[in-house]
Amino acid sequence: MSINPLSFSLSHTHTHTHIHKQCLPFVPMEYVPSDELLGIVVPIMVYWTYSGIYMMLGSLEKYRLHSRKDEDIKNLVSKREVVNGVLLQQLVQATVAFLVFKVGKNDSDTRLTVQTSLIVLARQFFIGMFVIDTWQYFWHKYMHCNKFLYRHVHSWHHRLVVPYAFGSQYNHPLEGLILDTLGGALAFVISGMTPRTSIFFFSFATIKGIDDHCGLWLPGNIFHVFFWNNTAYHDVHHQLYGNKHNFSQPFFVTWDIILGTYMPYTLEKRAGGGLEARPIKP
Repeated sequence: MSINPLSFSLSHTHTHTHIHKQCLPFVPMEYVPSDELLGIVVPIMVYWTYSGIYMMLGSLEKYRLHSRKDEDIKNLVSKREVVNGVLLQQLVQATVAFLVFKVGKNDSDTRLTVQTSLIVLARQFFIGMFVIDTWQYFWHKYMHCNKFLYRHVHSWHHRLVVPYAFGSQYNHPLEGLILDTLGGALAFVISGMTPRTSIFFFSFATIKGIDDHCGLWLPGNIFHVFFWNNTAYHDVHHQLYGNKHNFSQPFFVTWDIILGTYMPYTLEKRAGGGLEARPIKP
């Protein structure tokens, strides 16, 4: 009886491969998170992680724009209420994002092929930033000019006279829906970005908003280098003297400058330590 060496070798290899495959753990593809799911979840995770880092840095008194004592005394809402309000807003944001992704899912594969160019990505980021800035400036300003809307809606956010990091998204639910959620949805649709791009765009927007409310002027902060719309600029708006100024958020100060609502300021050392943003008188 003769044995074909080649036949034996192939049979042995096939058997070994079959056994090896059986030993491998089965990883179903449906458990890999989709871009849509990541686009909903990641910005929320970034919010609590980044703001948590800033809260841990809050003891750096010489870089604070307000003292910790002022934070406890002047603010008109407890931190527990702020957390609950932010969680409610993020629930609404997640729901609207799910619906927007659901509606736009049919052409997401087509748009994905367009996003290989960095120029396209940069253009989409810029358009998204412009849309959000424009939407929020005019709504924000209107909510200050309309006494009813300010008293019953926007004043919620201004309960934080001394802003801090995780209070960035603390708003009345109606304001959260109009300014942040619908503004973000418009930026996503108009810019033509895919769910994958939105992960990075809205995470960046989230980080920028937290930085603007963190109450710390840290040396080397890259946002203070590239953006006039920064921590001190927005802190001016939260003070009584700046209540009708510095409406732009979260990226540029363009609309404030064009429409004459920009209030310049200077950073000075505060008595007792720390810093203070003071308006520059004309």
